[in-house]
This record gives sequence, structure tokens and C-alpha cells, in this order.
Amino acid sequence: MKDLGHLSYFLGLEITRSTDGLYITQAKYAFDLLSRAGLTDSKTVDIPVELNAHLTPLRGGKPLSNPSLYKRLVDILVYLIITRLDISYAVHQVSQYLSALRSTHYAIVLRILQYWKGTLFHGLFYSAQSPLVFRAFSDADWAGDPTDRRSTTGY
Repeated sequence: MKDLGHLSYFLGLEITRSTDGLYITQAKYAFDLLSRAGLTDSKTVDIPVELNAHLTPLRGGKPLSNPSLYKRLVDILVYLIITRLDISYAVHQVSQYLSALRSTHYAIVLRILQYWKGTLFHGLFYSAQSPLVFRAFSDADWAGDPTDRRSTTGY
């Protein structure tokens, strides 16, 4: 083993150190994703999912003829949740329908990517001055899934 110095880029995570703390982002990884999806010139949106957008496995839009791009994009979005918790609900919604893909599901994936493009350099900041305190929150939505009426839990 040998010391390679301070960590700056690892597995798509960009780590920036300063006297204030540590900043972690995935901007380069996300920009590569936007390039792969062909969205580098698209407009941005303010929220990742429209309000009251209800996805179902069998209604809304035509079935996708080639679901491989959708599945790849959702897999990458799941990895991007590491530094961007604000898209976790939206990514959770689109990842539920990997077996019954519709054009409406793909449109929401593209909207998440447009939101990501507008907030490309947002990330996690760990302050050097604050004490390390672990806090966890949980929320339950009893029978909130309109498809099977099962409980949905958020963190």
C-alpha cells in the first residue's frame, strides 16, 4: 500500500476539502449521465416530480418497446441518491415499475434528470465545526400505494 494523498475523486464521488469541512458531490458522474441520455441541452425544472403524479403499472401511456435505457437510467439514479437525498422519493417511485414500463414512467425519469441538471453542483456538506450527531426520521403512509394498498414508508 502507498499513500496517494487526499481523496479527491472516487467511484463517481467528488470530495473537496476546506478548513470549513468536507463537500461531496457527484457532478461529473451526473453530467456523464445527462450526456448519455442526450439531455445536455434540455431545459431544467424546479421539482423532480409533478405534484399529484400517480404512477401505476398498467395505466398511463404506451408500453416501452426497448426498456434497457430506462433500466440503466434508473440504476444510475439509485446510485446518485448517495449525495442527493432530495430525489430519493422520485427515484423510488420510478424504480417500482421496472417490470411494467410505460411511456409515462420514462417521462418522469427524464423529468428527474432535468431537475438534476438544474441542481448539478448540489451535494453534501460535512462541517468541521459541528459535532457529529446522528438523527433519523421516519414517516409511514398506511395503505398509500394505490396499486396494492400496502403501506409505504419514507425516511
